[in-house]
Amino acid sequence: MTKLRDLLELVRAPAALSVPGDVVAGAAAGGVLGPRTAGLACSSVCLYWAGMAANDWADRRLDAVERPERPIPSGRVSANMALGTAVALTAAGVAVAGLAGGRRALAVAAPLAAAVWAYDVVAKNTPAGPLAMALCRGLDVLLGASPGTATAAALPPAATIAAHTYLLTTLSRSEVSGADPRLPAATLAGTVALTATTARAGAGTAPAALAGWYAAQFGVPQARAVADPSAGRVRDAVSAGIVSLPALQGALTARGGAPRLALALAAAAPLARRLVRKIAAT
Repeated sequence: MTKLRDLLELVRAPAALSVPGDVVAGAAAGGVLGPRTAGLACSSVCLYWAGMAANDWADRRLDAVERPERPIPSGRVSANMALGTAVALTAAGVAVAGLAGGRRALAVAAPLAAAVWAYDVVAKNTPAGPLAMALCRGLDVLLGASPGTATAAALPPAATIAAHTYLLTTLSRSEVSGADPRLPAATLAGTVALTATTARAGAGTAPAALAGWYAAQFGVPQARAVADPSAGRVRDAVSAGIVSLPALQGALTARGGAPRLALALAAAAPLARRLVRKIAAT
């Protein structure tokens, strides 16, 4: 019998703490922070969880060999239940976006949902995989700005989150087999460049401080993976890239003129780090 913990593991529940900040950063940049932002953040979480369930459904045969402990190959969650969960969460995510943000939000949520499924089912194991995942997170930022008329103002934070996602997804491809040390070295260099750009573009101390915190959380595990590029070290770096994202989102939100909300977002990082010790984020 499937237990709640098995479903939470299927959707990587703690990793969802890295998701609402996309929407908040987009809303701050677009000048539309408000009650609708909370609804769009809920939509974003649903779509993220849908993507995680769809990922395990699509990878169930590969996971039987490489990760037999995962919910589907271990027999704790059936393939049909995983697929049904993914479909239900996708429908919920799109519906909540429409209710919270109207037609403008639907115009972003529907392509976002399609991009999530395209990544999991088609693009993930191809050279286009990291770009496809980056597109998903970039659209997630734009979802936050979608209720307003200044969606274009959210393009810079969307590009920043997309760049982080590209680096993280590229690194994650070696979390089972281990990596050539040049890979974590390259993603670390990208993280440093992304941090410098984010900190320099901000006004005041909050964006720079939060960007620096993000760099420390994600950069140190990558540096360890350079010294020891084993599968375990790479997985640690990937997990750090997920749980450090609220700090980067906080820096972007502070740039958008909401420093207090930025600090609240960044506070999710320590909580996420504790939770992933109980339920894996990768």
